[in-house]
Amino acid sequence: MQTRESNQAFNFDKYPTFEKDIDLKQRAWIEVKGEALETNVRQLRSKLSKNCEFMAVVKADGYGHDAKVVSEYAIKGGASQLGVATLKEGMKLRSVGVKKPILILGNLYTKRDLIKSFKNDLMPTISSIRECLICNNIGKYFGLKFSLHLKVDTGMSRLGFDCNKFIQQFKKIQSFDNISIEGIYSHLSSADEPDSLDPKSATQLQRQKFEGLLRQINVDRNKDIKIHLANSAGMLLDKNFHFHMVRVGLSMYGYNPLLNMDKNLSLKPALFLKVKVAFIRIIDKGVSVSYGGKFVSSRKTKLAILSIGYADGVPRNLSGKIKVIHNNKLYPQVGSITMDQMMVDITGSNEIKIGSTLVLLGSDGDKTISPVDWAKESNTIPWEILCSFKNRLPRVQVD
Repeated sequence: MQTRESNQAFNFDKYPTFEKDIDLKQRAWIEVKGEALETNVRQLRSKLSKNCEFMAVVKADGYGHDAKVVSEYAIKGGASQLGVATLKEGMKLRSVGVKKPILILGNLYTKRDLIKSFKNDLMPTISSIRECLICNNIGKYFGLKFSLHLKVDTGMSRLGFDCNKFIQQFKKIQSFDNISIEGIYSHLSSADEPDSLDPKSATQLQRQKFEGLLRQINVDRNKDIKIHLANSAGMLLDKNFHFHMVRVGLSMYGYNPLLNMDKNLSLKPALFLKVKVAFIRIIDKGVSVSYGGKFVSSRKTKLAILSIGYADGVPRNLSGKIKVIHNNKLYPQVGSITMDQMMVDITGSNEIKIGSTLVLLGSDGDKTISPVDWAKESNTIPWEILCSFKNRLPRVQVD
């Protein structure tokens, strides 16, 4: 039996023993292209109405890209504000030194959470008088004004003041001495639908309802209140949706939610999903592969086993429906995708070895696989694909 003492020629000390020393590209990882994010923001800002600000939506860890990296490059590209979903997301950005205004798009309703929001200079989204009263009392206690945004429900039926009661409630809120209304906003439910330019569409009706409320409260008299309605789709749809600010998510990451519009928009995907080959085996004709044996080889087959699976965020229902890229060639995934591994048919390839890097999402040569492709195959939306990648996939920043 070989021991450390008996094998003095082997230098154990040069190999990592701590997690921080492990190669991030040892198994599978996500590459985040900061330059693409910055370029996308600059390009999208060029489409905005004059004096319209750009809020970069970096919730869900920057749509799976790494919120810190996304925030840094979005700000470089000209984003003036950031949007997150939770208090924890906002606090994390503050802890890494982000100074820009941050809006919490989710609902904070306890005094404890609202105090944390106040102390971390985070603006909460407020949807009721109850939370306004809490914020006012917090501001009064500290002798300062509590900055926040008011949300109005114009058709999403999610967060927001009841549209029919907002006028009366807004007048009451204006009387609170320790609240600073930094913004008023609503959210579009269907801006990426094909009929969104139709005057009778849900999207246009939401805009009209929102504008009607703004006229009644004479919000234009107060230039310090930022009015915002548009998400990525609304922003690209029509400048009538721009107001004082837009909240941009998906398109900032390189994907156009309005595929049939604005052919001059050339966004660059900022995320590449890569994996290394962990093992190679050859099976005979008629051999089943993976759980359930749903794939059976029709010929002698060479398989590459990749160390990535649904525990990393690759949907199991994509089994047998996706491909991977290596040196500008596509290879089909076969058999059921498992928790930690998947198999790829590389029959005929002499290039792919153990340790070779394959691309699951992104480009290699002129071949590209997009989250949009995966979304179509799994009957979902690209937002869900991007947000599904788990933390055990290291994020590696590249320019």
